[in-house]
Amino acid sequence: MTSNRPGVFRIGVISERFGIHPQTLRMYEREGLLRPARTEGNTRLYDADTIERLEIILTLTRDLGVNLAGVEVILHMKERMQKMQGDVHNVLTVLREEAVSRRAEPDRKFALAKIPAGLALARVQKP
Repeated sequence: MTSNRPGVFRIGVISERFGIHPQTLRMYEREGLLRPARTEGNTRLYDADTIERLEIILTLTRDLGVNLAGVEVILHMKERMQKMQGDVHNVLTVLREEAVSRRAEPDRKFALAKIPAGLALARVQKP
């Protein structure tokens, strides 16, 4: 049975879908590997992100033979890498914006030919 929200499932549905006992899902939660949302009645709700995380856990444990301590380390490294990717993206955005703003302003000091002041269209004052 699904919850009232589309794309969100209760523990029984997830248990059947992945062929895993509900107690195993609860153990993953106790170990901090999964963090399903909860209803006011404390029912676990598994959304797409939590299901994707469970799929990673199951791949690591079932297919690759990684123990839960290793899974925890790998998931933590994955989260740190995602945060660093976001940080790098932010830095690149700032650098691109700065490059665009510098290209838009002619720099008289570095011009290949001397530009007489009378030929300049406008001079922008920076605050």
